[in-house]
Amino acid sequence: MSNKIRQGNSYLPVAWEYREIIEEQINKKSKGKIFYFGEDNKIEETQGTVIDMSEEKGTGMFIVMDTGVRIRIDRIITLFGKIGAAYDEYDAYANACMDCMGGYTEEELEDK
Repeated sequence: MSNKIRQGNSYLPVAWEYREIIEEQINKKSKGKIFYFGEDNKIEETQGTVIDMSEEKGTGMFIVMDTGVRIRIDRIITLFGKIGAAYDEYDAYANACMDCMGGYTEEELEDK
């Protein structure tokens, strides 16, 4: 099994509703796509069925896919189309100011 998270990235506790969604999908044996922050905080995706969720002391809570992929639950952006614990972090990237220059370089702004 591969561990899809950087070792230096500390686990953040996850609200019960996200764990409940995961447990519901395990019980339903749902199959679909999961988007998450992987190594070096790059957005990654995997597809399959979640077969287990377990806590590893000192590391965090993980889901295990039928493909063997392990994903820390605090890094899940979406799970089968449902919002995950890391969705707000992902959304913040989309809403971030582009260096407060609207995407222009300093030279382009000075010419105007």
